[in-house]
Amino acid sequence: MATSDEPRDDLAPEPTEAPAPNPEVVAAPEPVDAAQPVSSYRGSPFASPAYGGVADSVASARTSVMNEDKRRARNLGAFVTAALLVGGLLGGTAGGAFAIWNLSSRGLVTPGVTAPATITVNTPLQASEITAVAASAMPSVVTLEVAGQAGSGSGSGVIISETGHLITNAHVVSIGSEEPVIRVTLSDGRLFEAVVVGRDVVADIAVVKISDEGPFPIMSLGDATSLNVGDQTIAIGAPLGLPGTVTSGIVSAINRSITVGASQAPGEEDGQFDFDLPGGSLLQGQSISIPVVQTDASINPGNSGGALLDRNGKLIGVNVAIASTGGQGSGSIGLGFAIPVNLAYRVAAEIIETGSASHGLLGALVTDAQSVASSTVTGAYIDSVTPGGAASSSGVRAGDIVTRFNGLPITNRIDLTAQVRNLPGGSPSTLTYVRGGNSYTVEVTLGELP
Repeated sequence: MATSDEPRDDLAPEPTEAPAPNPEVVAAPEPVDAAQPVSSYRGSPFASPAYGGVADSVASARTSVMNEDKRRARNLGAFVTAALLVGGLLGGTAGGAFAIWNLSSRGLVTPGVTAPATITVNTPLQASEITAVAASAMPSVVTLEVAGQAGSGSGSGVIISETGHLITNAHVVSIGSEEPVIRVTLSDGRLFEAVVVGRDVVADIAVVKISDEGPFPIMSLGDATSLNVGDQTIAIGAPLGLPGTVTSGIVSAINRSITVGASQAPGEEDGQFDFDLPGGSLLQGQSISIPVVQTDASINPGNSGGALLDRNGKLIGVNVAIASTGGQGSGSIGLGFAIPVNLAYRVAAEIIETGSASHGLLGALVTDAQSVASSTVTGAYIDSVTPGGAASSSGVRAGDIVTRFNGLPITNRIDLTAQVRNLPGGSPSTLTYVRGGNSYTVEVTLGELP
């Protein structure tokens, strides 16, 4: 056995000397055309009589196989055609399912509806946390097309029940009509008709029901009371009619309150908080004060009713308004607002159960303390109290300045009104006020807003 200093594979067989050439062996075979049958391969060892004419057997077998394949192909074509005809003629579940089953079992047709996905991940290994949240939550966010007597518009919604109940804003489905025509588009491309179950103009929340029992993918709920300034936010909706749009930012303020007048034309006043939809509204002639989560995630007309999510993909708010510097059709300037999920879901659940929602009533007329010359602190100045109302029964008097409600800071009348309306009627609460330079905290049981 020859030896060598070169490394070798100890598992490899030992080399052997090559046998001496046999002068009687035929020369190397000529190049072969692979399209020829096996029996025509010249120089093939199977052609030797020593193998008992195996070449002819192989050729015969191959020809037989080819003929069988052709026969099966003809039969499959006839079978598929017949199956499709049966499905088409019957037109029912049994016939249609029969045809699809026969095709899908061969990988030709996929049963059920297939629509384009709205989230495309080109490089999964480099996908961000926001990508994961968007992909997870997108199926529960829908686009609403609404047509009413005063025109038409679009908005967004969030699925909250497997049977197809949606949360959206009241102003989204209030285009001058009690019963607008609504069409809902899911993220998978399916379209459904929908109806309004109920509206709550005080919280600007509405519930819409898809005209199908589903099941539909529901959104996971978070807790807006646990938010901190700086927390990650992701907004999903259909701004400017572009469904499946994802933006991100942070919580830029908490315990914020805004007043929105839906009938106020955009541009009348700088710093106005705009709803999205033009035209008449059931809110016309009114203004509402609502508590909001403030975010710098880009929100534009069409985002209303859509989802504001935390970094875990849970719903923390329903997008409702944007701050505007004025001008028709102005878009995001980095100040967006969402109704806290705790309020939105409570109102929606009450609408589904009873048809309406309850809101607290303090029984006092208030103004901004900053506008009163004698005030020494910011807060909500009590102008007067309603005899027998919640404030009066708790010892609150005209001239008091409310600085906290349930532990939350009150900086003006809007804050106090929004926090009171946030709760259902009859809720026990605490109220802190300043009188004569001293601070007092009292228990108060809210009345109910008519």
